[in-house]
Amino acid sequence: MSLVLGVDSSTQSTKAVLVDASDGTVVAEGSAPHPSGTAVDPRAWLTAFDEATSGLLERADAVAVAGQQHGMVALDADGVPVHDALLWNDTRSADAARDLVAEMGGADACAAALGSVLVASFTVTKLRWLRDHEPAAARRVASVLLPHDYVSRHACAPGTDAFTDRGDASGTGYFSTAQGTWSPDLVTAALGHEVALPRIVGAGAVAGRTVSGQVVAAGTGDNMGAALGLGLGAGDVLVSVGTSGVASCVSATSVADGTGTVTGFADAQGGYLPMVTTMNAARILDHQARWLGVDLATLSDLALASEPGARGATFLPYYGGERTPDRPDAVGTWTGLTDATTREDLARAAFEALLCSLADAVDHLAGATGQEPRRILMVGGATRSPALQALAPAILGRPITLPPPGEYVARGAARQAAWALAGTTAPPTWHLADTVELRAGLTADPTAYVREGYARLRDRTATW
Repeated sequence: MSLVLGVDSSTQSTKAVLVDASDGTVVAEGSAPHPSGTAVDPRAWLTAFDEATSGLLERADAVAVAGQQHGMVALDADGVPVHDALLWNDTRSADAARDLVAEMGGADACAAALGSVLVASFTVTKLRWLRDHEPAAARRVASVLLPHDYVSRHACAPGTDAFTDRGDASGTGYFSTAQGTWSPDLVTAALGHEVALPRIVGAGAVAGRTVSGQVVAAGTGDNMGAALGLGLGAGDVLVSVGTSGVASCVSATSVADGTGTVTGFADAQGGYLPMVTTMNAARILDHQARWLGVDLATLSDLALASEPGARGATFLPYYGGERTPDRPDAVGTWTGLTDATTREDLARAAFEALLCSLADAVDHLAGATGQEPRRILMVGGATRSPALQALAPAILGRPITLPPPGEYVARGAARQAAWALAGTTAPPTWHLADTVELRAGLTADPTAYVREGYARLRDRTATW
């Protein structure tokens, strides 16, 4: 039996799964925490990788790493970080994003060149911020990697050239998704000088080998890894409810949305993964539970004890800014609170805000691709909440499929490792079992009223 190791280097932790390459059965797992914050020393990820894969890597025939997208890992000529890695959720580069879009000729021109309109999460905006605010550090930058690139090279034998895949590269802001090539002039424009960029490794190809000779695959971004791990197919929409909220689908053609709502990413299989991302998802519930002084289970009970529309209480959950819509300086906003508003209503409004935001994301995705969702797969720890399960089908307007809990980003990395190991033209077929189908019930009606109230608040605050 061949074993492969998939690693998810996420915002919060490193998770590793050792699986049977033939069918994806998990044999063993490991994990290690990451430092908190939106700017961290990337070397901590290497320590976490070593800890999480201890006792697993030596058993594997191949390994691949999927990681959080967009993070800026800026290295000097000796490969040492010149600055903490600025992560995807660090919005200090919002002004830089606006400047770079203007320099490219506006949003439509930016989307045509890259597949996406730059926002603060993209790597290139962080390089411009570094140039403007930490010029001494910026001048020392010799190469720029993404988080998964940095960890993947660590897994390889010394002397291996840095590498990435087109999926994760498509979130940098200096990669043409449609052409599949770097645009190094955009790095130079942002940072002020040329730097080395990692080589692009094709889907299913061998990128390198460990010091012991095991295959190392290209790896990818976390969203691309999840799509691969879940076996996302035509007509499927994946909605991930994690730290961020993400709606994505696979596509045979690239997307270039000049409004900036849909990001035109590449996927990990040679196609495309158009995506709509919100910065605020599960943490909406975490904040609400903390303010009400309850745990998440009690928050769910409170929400289900209220009524649809939360008796008029409506919430716009833009903590620390938002990406979709692009409002990096926005804050959370409540409306409709009265003397009659209860704790139950406040809990309900938080769940409805989360789901309305995700429903908007799904609608934007369908509009940009012309593909009506055949089914929606919803993943993430928050999907275990009874309130979310009860409300999601009606607010999103479609049945919801819940795959069984699992580390799907790591599973996708493992599937990619198995693909590279086999040397086949397509990844192995791994089936999911024990999925749950959710349909709208009385507790979720009326959907239209809930979404219309949310939309009014969203639109009214557009210029706040």
